[in-house]
Amino acid sequence: MLNGSIGTTRRARRGMLREWRLHALSVFSLAVAFVCLGAALLVLTNLRAIEERWSRAGRASIYLKDNAPAQDVEQLKTALSAVQGIVGVRYVSPAQARQDFGQTEAGPKAALAALPVDAFPASLEIEVRPDVTDSELESMVGKLKQLPAVDDVETYQAWTERLSRLIRGGVAAAALLALVVFASVLAVVGSTIRLALQRRRTEVEVLKLVGASDRFIKGPFLVEGSAQGALGAAGAVALLAALFFVVRGRLDAELAGLVGVEPSFLPWYVVVGMIGVGMVLGTVAALLGLRRLVTV
Repeated sequence: MLNGSIGTTRRARRGMLREWRLHALSVFSLAVAFVCLGAALLVLTNLRAIEERWSRAGRASIYLKDNAPAQDVEQLKTALSAVQGIVGVRYVSPAQARQDFGQTEAGPKAALAALPVDAFPASLEIEVRPDVTDSELESMVGKLKQLPAVDDVETYQAWTERLSRLIRGGVAAAALLALVVFASVLAVVGSTIRLALQRRRTEVEVLKLVGASDRFIKGPFLVEGSAQGALGAAGAVALLAALFFVVRGRLDAELAGLVGVEPSFLPWYVVVGMIGVGMVLGTVAALLGLRRLVTV
């Protein structure tokens, strides 16, 4: 059985080398299709990382009223420090807020830093334990908003919810794109295998005359289809990786700091899955392409 598999692989390799232009065009077409799918998965991967980071931010900003007495603010800070679930409280004065915005010398932050100190609200930045649930945090926020010295409370959950809706829409779009890619793989590989079989019609007829089984005849074509699918997916991953690292190298570090995560490439299991799916689809497409031309 091992010798038969080796022989089938060798015949498939000879066939692909003999008609390398045909197979190279097929692999290129598959790579283009898989690049589209891989790019969608790459965007979703990083959006999920941002969602997870934001959902576990564990912090909230309590914006204070302009006329809030310093004594009330200090009492509020002391009371918050004693609340179960809060691990840290930091007071940010208007001057400190403007200084934080003025860390850069150009851009929107510099324009904001040029505003007077009164344009920036004072706030209390609190950190909560990761095990605090959303309902507990909402209850805490509701109570804080009722305090006379508090103007508003920002927990950043609204942004997380918006991002979650965006990701759900992206997953649906990626699923639809995957169906289009799968159909493209079946069509491209199936057409390539049929054309390869037509070019080797004489060879196939001679094999059948000498008593070769249909499995023996089909074997190299199935290997070729599988190889086309795997090479197309692998080429797409390599191209995506090159583009990703070029873009990441030029990405502003402040943007990564703003969203809270560094851009990451596709996880290894997604890469392996793409190549495996390409291999399986290539084999199925080859089977469909041979169905009418070689009897079972």
